[in-house]
Order: sequence, then C-alpha cells, then structure tokens
Amino acid sequence: MNDLLTTEELAGPSNRSLLLVHGRDFKPGRETYLDLSMAALRAGIERDYPGQIDGFDVLQKHFAWYGDLSAEILERAGKTYDRDLDIGDRRNALNALREITVRKRFGVRLYDSLPGKSAVPEFLVDVSAPVLGGFGLTMTVLRSMAPDFAAYFDKKRNYAVQTRSRVRAELCELMDRGDRIMLITHGTGSVIAYDVLWELSHDEDLKEKYGGSKVEMWVTLGSPLGDHSIHKRLSGAKEQVESRFPTNVISWHNVSAEDDYTCHDNTLADDFKKMLRHRLVSAVKDYQVFNLAVRYGRSNPHSSIGYYIHPRVSKIIADWLA
Repeated sequence: MNDLLTTEELAGPSNRSLLLVHGRDFKPGRETYLDLSMAALRAGIERDYPGQIDGFDVLQKHFAWYGDLSAEILERAGKTYDRDLDIGDRRNALNALREITVRKRFGVRLYDSLPGKSAVPEFLVDVSAPVLGGFGLTMTVLRSMAPDFAAYFDKKRNYAVQTRSRVRAELCELMDRGDRIMLITHGTGSVIAYDVLWELSHDEDLKEKYGGSKVEMWVTLGSPLGDHSIHKRLSGAKEQVESRFPTNVISWHNVSAEDDYTCHDNTLADDFKKMLRHRLVSAVKDYQVFNLAVRYGRSNPHSSIGYYIHPRVSKIIADWLA
C-alpha cells in the first residue's frame, strides 16, 4: 500500500474562496462596496500577474457586511453621510490608481508628491497611545473619533455580538463546505475577524465543529491589532497562552501603510510571536508599504482601495493562487 500523498491531495480541495471583511465608518452599500473592492483587487492582479487573472476570476468571492450597523451608530452620534458623493470619490480614487501601470512606482517618490500628505496624525497617535492607554482614556478618544469602533468594545451594547455574528456566519459557511479560504480584513474589521477566529477555536459551543477548520491565508490591511490598548480587549486576552490565541490560521500577512494612523504600531509579528512559538500559526509576516490613494483631494493612507490595489497585496494573492 502506497502511503505517499499525491500533489492534488497535498494541495487540498480545489475550491478556493476569498472572504472580505470591511472596516469602520460609513460604507456606500454592500454591493457597491464589494464591486469597487473586487475591481481594485483584480486591477492589481491584472497589472502585476496577468497569468493569474483567470484564477482570480474563478475565485468564489464572499463578503461579511455590517455597514448598516455601523451607520446606525454613526448617525446617532451626529455624523452625516453623502452616499453618492462617497461612491463618486471612491471611483475617482480607483481610476487614478489604475493609471499607475508599473508596480515599481508604488514607492516613496510618488507618495511624497501626493496632495495633503502628512505624517502628523500617525505621529500624534504614536505619542499619545501609551499615555492614553496608561490612564484608561483610549475609549474616550475612540468615542469621539470613531464611535462605531468604540461601540464594539462597549459591553452595554449589542454591536460586537451583531458584527461578529455576521462575520462568523460567512466564515462558517466556507468552512462547512471545506473551502480553501483567504481572509482579507481592512482596518478595524481585522479586530472583529480576530475575535471570530478565537471563538471558533475556543468557544465551547463552536470549537467541536470548527476547531479543526483552517483559514489558509489571513491578510490584514491597516490593522490596529498592534495597539496595546486593543490587545487588552481582544477575545482570549486574559486566558493562558494555550487558549489566548486563535488556532485556525495557517499563514498571516500584515500590510501597513506609511502614515496610516489606524495601524500606528505597524508590526504584528512581535505582538503575536507566541503564536509561532507555540505552533499555533505557520507564519506572521509584516510588510510596510505606501498607500497612494487620494480621497477628496488629499492623501488617504488608510484607504481600502489603496490597499487592495497595492503590488504587495497583489503578490500575496497571486502567490496563494499559484
């Protein structure tokens, strides 16, 4: 009897799925946001890895949407939103990025020429984060700057339960089918995804069914998971090492843009090195990039479209497809 595995068996099931999780703030609607996001991802693949475009096209695309829940919180906080203007500006940003046809141009020289480029927001967060965290003022600042993200950590609200439920439902559907999964999360969506991954690994009601399922590739973009005040609020943060972290990710790639204050602590490998030490993940890799998106006439280094179309993200996807 031959016990050697074939190449096909080593590769696992042939069905691949990409699950996208968006971040905070107002979004222009589920289908519109998904279309623009996939257009940006596809444009990057077509630009740098045209031989992989067919593989990307046949990928099953899924989306965990909670933009309506965020909008309710933001509107209650007095925030306003012009949907048509936002859609138009996102399209303009994507069209401008599509005109950059050489990946080597996604560097510091072009970034430095962007209108309104500033390192001040990230600098201020870098300086203030330790002080705010030490005096317990982080949530006060979050409620002012990002009320929807603050609501996620407010145990008096149901927002965290609702958002995790939506992400979990999409992820579990793919795991139930035995799909090969790439999970791409932007901004604060990575915090929600982290908590869901932890629940599937350790929650008594979920781990029996999903504890053995894996996400092949997790890509975090502009993630705040490196912030120590966020660390303390993650699911499992107070558990012993063996139960502190998710156990269902094979490879983790973290992409952070220069001057993106959301990910002011732009490395995660150092924060989650215990996952490697205890063999809970195969790799945690950090990449620093320049996000060339311009929104409303100013550089926006946290823009999701700028991340999705970036050559580093295109390479991560292309390598997974290959």
